[in-house]
Amino acid sequence: MDDYRRIADLIAADITGGRLRPGQRLPPQRVFARRRGIAPSTAGRVYADLVRRGLVVGEVGRGTFVRATAPDGQPGTALTEAAGAPLVNLELNYPSVPGQAELLAPALTSLLRPDALGQALRPAPAAGTPAAREAVAALLAGSGLRAVPERILFTGNARQAIAATLAALVRPGGRVGVEPLTYPLVKEIAARLGLVLVPLAADAEGPLPEAVAAAHRGAPLSALYLQPALHNPTSRTIGAGRLRELADCVHRLGTPVVEDRIWAFLDTGGTPPLAALAPGLVHLVDSLSKRVAPGLTVGFAVVPEDRVEAVARAVRSGGWSAGSFALEAAVRWLGDGTVDRLVAAKRQDARRRQRLVAEKLAGFAVRSDPAAYFAWWELPAPWRADTFTAAARSHGIAVTPGTAFCVDPSRTPDAVRLGLGSVSQGRLGRALETLAVVARGEAAGR
Repeated sequence: MDDYRRIADLIAADITGGRLRPGQRLPPQRVFARRRGIAPSTAGRVYADLVRRGLVVGEVGRGTFVRATAPDGQPGTALTEAAGAPLVNLELNYPSVPGQAELLAPALTSLLRPDALGQALRPAPAAGTPAAREAVAALLAGSGLRAVPERILFTGNARQAIAATLAALVRPGGRVGVEPLTYPLVKEIAARLGLVLVPLAADAEGPLPEAVAAAHRGAPLSALYLQPALHNPTSRTIGAGRLRELADCVHRLGTPVVEDRIWAFLDTGGTPPLAALAPGLVHLVDSLSKRVAPGLTVGFAVVPEDRVEAVARAVRSGGWSAGSFALEAAVRWLGDGTVDRLVAAKRQDARRRQRLVAEKLAGFAVRSDPAAYFAWWELPAPWRADTFTAAARSHGIAVTPGTAFCVDPSRTPDAVRLGLGSVSQGRLGRALETLAVVARGEAAGR
């Protein structure tokens, strides 16, 4: 066995045995080499092997740290929560409200008739059905977008709609402008499609139009991916003025945009979608998963007229078409007011949960919106995102480290995202209280 692998095995044993704690910083490679009596190049191979195994993470300009979780995503020995205590998962964010199943069930009754069920179990094309297109067009009209039904395409979920639109717009090696903190699955989609994500400078209002233009001058951007309404993870919503500036910018550059509206249904501010300001360039992506339920969902994209066939081809080639049963259920839920009732209930529920955040995390730097189902917590010193994630896990609470959202690895934020929608309000309140105690303890040096 190569010497570097033997040394890496020793370090791995210290990590899995709890002798090296999650978040602990390994010595710089030159110091490690000197202590071990090995060449610096060998030390570099040891560290690279540990990164490959998923045991450590390297942060540019900061060093190499033991990861918060083991490679399989399960807590390691040092992170195991108290025996018998169920994990409070604030990573997931699938909002549900009391009585949701009872609201959804009646519309499905007619689908269970043999004649209707047979039709609903047939494959659906990317264009869905005329009834589905009309129902989604009516849904989007409430946000200020007059969607032409013939420009609406359907996928199994929003992630597939994002993948299909990016695949249709950007060739492998192409550059996609994104916000500095972006939806983690977009990073995965880009990696699979061979796309290069370019972080765009932003301020409190959102991406700067001049940053978009500057990035495009450096090398043409093939597309932008933006979350203008209730941005995940910060909850920021771009104001009407900045949206107009961005629309003017993409018009000048001729750059297409993928606008992610997955959380916009919670925003009651009335800001129109970017697609309403630049319909010839913006591909609006949305879904029913957050409005309704994640298990039986429909994603959809409203695309410019000249891009319909290209995106439809991407949907077909990716195997991302929506199921007919899901489309038929969605048409019924949209038509009988079920979706409207669920949206109203979830808006109230999100505001109640945000009040818990404001109460339990008072005094901390938490960025959020009263309408959102998540919060962005900028941790007090000396906490780092990875070490706090590990500490939270040791108390039976899962949170998402800010590094998951960061596009530029040299600018890793000392922050975590809290998903508020997947646990009961009682469990959420208790979890927030525990996290506050953990954060204050380390910040005070205990």
